[in-house]
Amino acid sequence: MKLVKELEKVLSDTYALYLKTQNYHWNIEGKRFRELHAYFEDQYNDLFKTIDEVAELIRQLGHKTIGTFDAFKRLTKIKDARENISDEEMLKDLLADQGVIMSTLSEALKIAEEMNESVVADFLCGRLAVHKKNAWMMKSSL
Repeated sequence: MKLVKELEKVLSDTYALYLKTQNYHWNIEGKRFRELHAYFEDQYNDLFKTIDEVAELIRQLGHKTIGTFDAFKRLTKIKDARENISDEEMLKDLLADQGVIMSTLSEALKIAEEMNESVVADFLCGRLAVHKKNAWMMKSSL
């Protein structure tokens, strides 16, 4: 099913962004440590919850859910976290990823709407709103 394939990409991008954000949370340093440490934690907690929601949507559509690092790596467009970068570089990296995941969500939304899958479309619209706000907040922090 075409929609499931798109949701697998959403799941993969969300999982990859979760890992990267958690990595940056662990490794943040500098004058904005406290602020960004907490901000990144909020981000990865939201992404963690979303991973389960996307997987359950796939199951509700009658398909098994992918769940291996190999599958996620093959499907994601999110690049791995970079090591030894500044807090500003972390923000810029995560800001770029907001654009990547919004593109993936938009593609899935288009398919969901074509298939009249309103529950899936509603979920994807909600995630687009979250990532659009994230992008605005990150951009405003630079």
